[in-house]
Amino acid sequence: MNEELLILYGTETGNSELLAMDAQRLGKEAGFESSIFPMDEIDASKMQEHKHCLIICSTWGDGEQPDNAQDLYDEVSDLDAASLSGIKYAVLALGDTAFDLFCEAGIQWDDVMESKGAYRLHERIDCDTDYDDYCEEWIEEFFQKM
Repeated sequence: MNEELLILYGTETGNSELLAMDAQRLGKEAGFESSIFPMDEIDASKMQEHKHCLIICSTWGDGEQPDNAQDLYDEVSDLDAASLSGIKYAVLALGDTAFDLFCEAGIQWDDVMESKGAYRLHERIDCDTDYDDYCEEWIEEFFQKM
Protein backbone atom coordinates (compact mmCIF):
# COMPACT_ATOMS: atom_id res chain seq x y z
CA MET A 1 0.00 0.00 0.00
CA ASN A 2 1.18 3.47 -0.92
CA GLU A 3 1.65 5.77 2.12
CA GLU A 4 1.25 8.87 -0.05
CA LEU A 5 -2.10 10.66 0.30
CA LEU A 6 -4.28 10.41 -2.79
CA ILE A 7 -6.25 13.61 -3.42
CA LEU A 8 -9.08 13.21 -5.92
CA TYR A 9 -11.26 16.01 -7.22
CA GLY A 10 -14.49 16.13 -9.18
CA THR A 11 -15.29 19.51 -10.66
CA GLU A 12 -17.13 21.41 -13.38
CA THR A 13 -15.94 24.94 -12.65
CA GLY A 14 -12.51 24.38 -11.09
CA ASN A 15 -13.31 25.08 -7.43
CA SER A 16 -12.60 21.50 -6.33
CA GLU A 17 -9.30 21.54 -8.21
CA LEU A 18 -8.21 24.71 -6.42
CA LEU A 19 -9.13 23.17 -3.07
CA ALA A 20 -7.19 20.02 -3.98
CA MET A 21 -4.11 22.14 -4.64
CA ASP A 22 -4.65 23.94 -1.30
CA ALA A 23 -4.95 20.54 0.42
CA GLN A 24 -1.71 19.37 -1.15
CA ARG A 25 0.07 22.53 0.05
CA LEU A 26 -1.34 22.21 3.58
CA GLY A 27 -0.39 18.53 3.63
CA LYS A 28 3.15 19.30 2.58
CA GLU A 29 3.39 21.88 5.38
CA ALA A 30 2.20 19.15 7.79
CA GLY A 31 4.80 16.70 6.45
CA PHE A 32 2.61 14.59 4.14
CA GLU A 33 3.39 13.74 0.55
CA SER A 34 0.42 13.58 -1.79
CA SER A 35 -0.61 13.20 -5.39
CA ILE A 36 -3.59 14.91 -7.01
CA PHE A 37 -5.76 13.47 -9.75
CA PRO A 38 -8.89 14.71 -11.44
CA MET A 39 -11.36 11.85 -11.12
CA ASP A 40 -11.33 11.18 -14.85
CA GLU A 41 -7.59 10.43 -14.80
CA ILE A 42 -7.62 7.56 -12.29
CA ASP A 43 -9.42 4.27 -11.83
CA ALA A 44 -10.59 2.27 -8.82
CA SER A 45 -7.59 -0.08 -8.91
CA LYS A 46 -5.24 2.90 -8.51
CA MET A 47 -7.35 4.13 -5.58
CA GLN A 48 -6.99 0.74 -3.91
CA GLU A 49 -3.20 1.12 -3.87
CA HIS A 50 -3.39 3.99 -1.36
CA LYS A 51 -3.93 3.98 2.41
CA HIS A 52 -5.32 7.52 2.57
CA CYS A 53 -7.68 9.31 0.20
CA LEU A 54 -9.12 12.82 0.30
CA ILE A 55 -12.08 13.32 -2.03
CA ILE A 56 -13.08 16.86 -2.97
CA CYS A 57 -16.20 16.89 -5.11
CA SER A 58 -18.67 19.50 -6.23
CA THR A 59 -22.30 18.83 -7.04
CA TRP A 60 -23.48 19.69 -10.51
CA GLY A 61 -26.94 20.38 -11.90
CA ASP A 62 -29.68 18.73 -9.87
CA GLY A 63 -27.55 16.72 -7.46
CA GLU A 64 -25.37 15.08 -10.10
CA GLN A 65 -21.71 14.09 -10.16
CA PRO A 66 -19.50 16.46 -12.16
CA ASP A 67 -18.70 15.16 -15.67
CA ASN A 68 -15.15 14.26 -14.68
CA ALA A 69 -16.34 12.24 -11.64
CA GLN A 70 -19.21 10.13 -12.99
CA ASP A 71 -17.21 7.25 -14.51
CA LEU A 72 -15.04 6.75 -11.42
CA TYR A 73 -18.09 6.97 -9.16
CA ASP A 74 -19.81 4.28 -11.25
CA GLU A 75 -16.70 2.09 -11.18
CA VAL A 76 -16.34 2.39 -7.39
CA SER A 77 -20.07 1.72 -6.97
CA ASP A 78 -19.64 -1.57 -8.85
CA LEU A 79 -16.82 -2.83 -6.59
CA ASP A 80 -17.37 -5.66 -4.12
CA ALA A 81 -18.39 -4.72 -0.56
CA ALA A 82 -14.94 -4.84 1.09
CA SER A 83 -12.90 -3.65 -1.88
CA LEU A 84 -11.77 -0.41 -0.20
CA SER A 85 -11.25 -1.79 3.31
CA GLY A 86 -7.60 -0.70 3.43
CA ILE A 87 -8.35 2.97 2.80
CA LYS A 88 -8.87 5.78 5.31
CA TYR A 89 -10.72 8.65 3.68
CA ALA A 90 -12.51 11.96 4.06
CA VAL A 91 -14.87 13.85 1.77
CA LEU A 92 -15.06 17.59 1.25
CA ALA A 93 -18.33 18.29 -0.59
CA LEU A 94 -19.07 21.52 -2.45
CA GLY A 95 -22.56 22.67 -3.28
CA ASP A 96 -25.00 25.53 -3.28
CA THR A 97 -27.81 25.74 -0.74
CA ALA A 98 -29.99 27.34 -3.43
CA PHE A 99 -30.46 23.79 -4.80
CA ASP A 100 -32.56 21.06 -3.17
CA LEU A 101 -29.84 18.41 -3.35
CA PHE A 102 -27.14 20.41 -1.57
CA CYS A 103 -23.74 18.67 -1.79
CA GLU A 104 -25.38 15.48 -3.11
CA ALA A 105 -22.35 14.33 -5.14
CA GLY A 106 -20.10 14.52 -2.06
CA ILE A 107 -22.71 12.74 0.04
CA GLN A 108 -22.81 9.97 -2.58
CA TRP A 109 -19.00 9.66 -2.46
CA ASP A 110 -19.03 9.45 1.32
CA ASP A 111 -21.71 6.75 1.21
CA VAL A 112 -20.06 4.67 -1.50
CA MET A 113 -16.63 4.78 0.15
CA GLU A 114 -18.11 3.58 3.44
CA SER A 115 -20.21 0.90 1.72
CA LYS A 116 -17.08 -0.51 0.05
CA GLY A 117 -15.30 -0.88 3.39
CA ALA A 118 -13.23 2.30 3.57
CA TYR A 119 -12.79 3.90 7.00
CA ARG A 120 -14.02 7.49 7.43
CA LEU A 121 -11.05 9.22 9.05
CA HIS A 122 -12.74 12.63 9.27
CA GLU A 123 -16.43 13.57 9.06
CA ARG A 124 -17.59 14.93 5.71
CA ILE A 125 -17.94 18.68 5.42
CA ASP A 126 -20.71 20.09 3.22
CA CYS A 127 -19.66 23.50 1.92
CA ASP A 128 -21.81 26.25 0.47
CA THR A 129 -20.54 28.79 -2.05
CA ASP A 130 -18.70 30.73 0.69
CA TYR A 131 -16.49 27.75 1.52
CA ASP A 132 -13.18 29.64 1.77
CA ASP A 133 -13.67 30.54 5.42
CA TYR A 134 -13.86 27.03 6.81
CA CYS A 135 -12.31 24.59 4.30
CA GLU A 136 -8.71 25.26 5.31
CA GLU A 137 -9.48 24.54 8.97
CA TRP A 138 -11.26 21.30 8.03
CA ILE A 139 -8.33 20.20 5.84
CA GLU A 140 -5.88 20.95 8.67
CA GLU A 141 -8.03 18.83 11.02
CA PHE A 142 -7.91 16.01 8.48
CA PHE A 143 -4.11 16.08 8.46
CA GLN A 144 -4.03 16.09 12.27
CA LYS A 145 -6.09 12.88 12.22
CA MET A 146 -3.76 11.27 9.68
